[in-house]
Amino acid sequence: MPIKNTSSRYGWVSVGIHWLMALTVIGMFALGIWMRQLSYYDPWYRDGPTLHKGIGILLFIALLARIVWRNINIRPSDDPALKTWERVTAHLTHFALYGLMLALMVAGYLISTADGRPIDVFGLFNVPATLHDLPDQEDIAGEVHEILAWILILLAGVHALAALKHHFINRDSTLLKMLGRDANRTK
Repeated sequence: MPIKNTSSRYGWVSVGIHWLMALTVIGMFALGIWMRQLSYYDPWYRDGPTLHKGIGILLFIALLARIVWRNINIRPSDDPALKTWERVTAHLTHFALYGLMLALMVAGYLISTADGRPIDVFGLFNVPATLHDLPDQEDIAGEVHEILAWILILLAGVHALAALKHHFINRDSTLLKMLGRDANRTK
């Protein structure tokens, strides 16, 4: 598999970032749900959010890298069997996923920095609190963060189901390209 994308498949950088982010988003969603069940006296009551924040910042960096990589790299051609509405829906879904992730991360940042403290990322670096002390910042950003997380996970689920539909029902190259396989060799 090449490093960069070709007209018929994604390269290993695109594939790697895609699957790393997909697994991390699912893990972060599960961690967020689990954290809400913890009692004040549970040791993970403080450690869980610290882990969630650190991974969230790293995921934000990965999202920015993915967007840059997407813009400096060619994108494999859509499968010719795709209908126009499928092609448009797929592109809109990708932009929605990027937008949701970005908005979700901004909301998480606003929750984490509402008290004016920076976010420590595993002792490697700190992300300063540039916007804080807004009225009800933590509560409002928390509600937005939760709503966006549910929307993101639902849309990602639809995205995954669509990929499986294309692979098993349509038998086209859509999923194979994101697995790094050459679309031209699948027919």
